[in-house]
Amino acid sequence: MNIQPVDIVRVEETQKSVLRQLIELYEYDFSEFNDRDVNDYGLYDYKYFDYYWTEQDRHPYFIKVENKYAGFILINNYCYLQQGAKAKSIAEFFVMRKYRRRGVGQKAAVKIFDMHQGDWEVLQHGNNEGSKFFWKKVIEEYTDGAFELLEVDTEFWKGQGYIFNNVFRKGELN
Repeated sequence: MNIQPVDIVRVEETQKSVLRQLIELYEYDFSEFNDRDVNDYGLYDYKYFDYYWTEQDRHPYFIKVENKYAGFILINNYCYLQQGAKAKSIAEFFVMRKYRRRGVGQKAAVKIFDMHQGDWEVLQHGNNEGSKFFWKKVIEEYTDGAFELLEVDTEFWKGQGYIFNNVFRKGELN
């Protein structure tokens, strides 16, 4: 596996159009699990998009490899398993196909967790086996097994979710 240097870069409001395009690719990929269709304009039109620049507990980031867009991560504090807690949640996590299975997603996840210390919640759709495999590996390694894996039932789908706290974590995965 070729592990490339990965950068996590906050998405500025002037870069919204780039993120919007990447979200369309993500939504297309994810449609096999949520069965969504495009709207009358041929777009999936992520409904929470603009909130990432108007609500303080939402954080949009690009994943970049060699200064090229490789994906994105959207963080918020909307949690299903830790309601009322001041936890962070991976709202959306996307690595473009070209960069998958190269360690890019794992390095991006570790960096984003290290950037935001505290309680975390990471959910996976019940039918997304690739996501479940990926997050199991990343979170087991990242937390050294100090996590809980729980069933989750959202208003739209059923799946599973990891909860953990990274306040006492030292160092980054190589």
